[in-house]
Amino acid sequence: MRLPRIPSALRRPRTTNPRPLSTRARILGAMLAVACVGLAVVGGVTFLVQRDRVLSEVDARLRAQVGSLQTVATPAPAATTGSDSATTATEKLSPDDFSNVSDYLHAVVARLVPAQNEGSVAVIDGRARFRPSTLSGFDLSQNTALIDRAVSETQKDHGTVMGTASTPQGALRYIAIPVRMTGDPESGLYIRAVNLDAELSPVTASITTYAVAAVVMLAAIGLVGWFVAGRLLSPIRRLHETADAITLTDLGARIPAEGTDDISAMTRTVNSMLDRLESSVDVQRQLLDDVRHELKTPITIVRGHLELMDPADSEDVDATRQLGIAELDRMTRLVDDIDLLAAVEGDQYTMRAVDLAALTSRIGDLVAVIPGHVWTIEHTGTGVVHGDGDRLLQAWLQLADNAAKYTPSGSPIELGSSCDDRLARLWVRDHGQGIPPDMRRRVFRRFDRAGGKRAIGGSGLGLAIVDAIAKAHNGSCTIADTAGGGAVFTIQLPLRPISVPTPVRADTVAIREGSS
Repeated sequence: MRLPRIPSALRRPRTTNPRPLSTRARILGAMLAVACVGLAVVGGVTFLVQRDRVLSEVDARLRAQVGSLQTVATPAPAATTGSDSATTATEKLSPDDFSNVSDYLHAVVARLVPAQNEGSVAVIDGRARFRPSTLSGFDLSQNTALIDRAVSETQKDHGTVMGTASTPQGALRYIAIPVRMTGDPESGLYIRAVNLDAELSPVTASITTYAVAAVVMLAAIGLVGWFVAGRLLSPIRRLHETADAITLTDLGARIPAEGTDDISAMTRTVNSMLDRLESSVDVQRQLLDDVRHELKTPITIVRGHLELMDPADSEDVDATRQLGIAELDRMTRLVDDIDLLAAVEGDQYTMRAVDLAALTSRIGDLVAVIPGHVWTIEHTGTGVVHGDGDRLLQAWLQLADNAAKYTPSGSPIELGSSCDDRLARLWVRDHGQGIPPDMRRRVFRRFDRAGGKRAIGGSGLGLAIVDAIAKAHNGSCTIADTAGGGAVFTIQLPLRPISVPTPVRADTVAIREGSS
């Protein structure tokens, strides 16, 4: 059966995620954008200032060059005071010397010779009549668009007019002055204009040069910025490569840390994080290996007895039952100790001021109920430590319990505390066999016992728990010999609080769980 074809208009469009720009490209783009805006603002302000200066000079020249006509012209209301200097030679003309407008304007045009980029024309009754015979500038007599505009504006305003006109000869800045004489019916108009395109050409050339230089500068900034951004981001790139190279089976890759800047500090922080991660994974692997080894033994024992058990023999069944329950109890204690070890290796601590004397009195009350030994509080220190009182009591009590297990019944065990300017010490001293020096570095490993003996019950995690609690307080555990035989276990704690990386992991320390 064929399925109906979905119309193309109803099909979901296939979306493609555009490839994101790299950080290097974004940084370079931001640098170029800022530089481009800055160069554009500077260039634009410079151009406007220079242009206004040129226009002001042009207006001043127009006013100054027609000053001889001011006695017969009506001043423009919008005219502003400019420079009084003229760019061409002028001669003061008096209308009293002439009988009509035509003769007067002819003399004016002949005497006021336009400078370069300038032009002038005399208009009578709306028609161009006279132009300068010496054309150092340009000819306005054929520019009907400008003449018609000037005639219209002067007839409307009845006075001098200044303005700017766009004509076939270019953009012209002009001034138009009407001239009339009593008794002469003719209406005269004197027009003077300056070619703004030519006057502004130096400014335009300089701005063009500036634009070319700005483009070259942007290219240089882009080239230098590309290498600088790559240099600054190289630690991040190495971080990316290192992170890609790290696997669960290989956590040894590290990033080279050079310099003292923020990125180098971040690199060192990441390396420290990788160290802690590798340590944590190693501890977990070791724990899993140890747990597998420890659980394999009771499972094998129970399975072997069940396979050999005679169901018809009630005594054999009862013995197998008792053995299975004992092994299950041992596995239960093992699981409980593993859970406790995970808790003390985490961050489940309530740090506060702990009175050393009160803590010593409390441990004395607790160990007094442990049978088989004579317990003595030999010394009580005075001072305050920063820590979790319950966890410290737990570690101290674990040392006392360990000493009770591995020392002969009836032997004395002493406890005590002391304090100096730097450290507080919690110790337990027994009178057993002691611990050989070559065994003191391994007795605090998980499931490890001095000499590998397993005659005494326990999960093998007790001293590992003590070690983890001590390290969580930035402390340590040490072992010393007791005079006459035995061992002294001491938890050393700093008096001042020191921040410790979390989580704290128990490594090998010279403390034991074993026969003493």
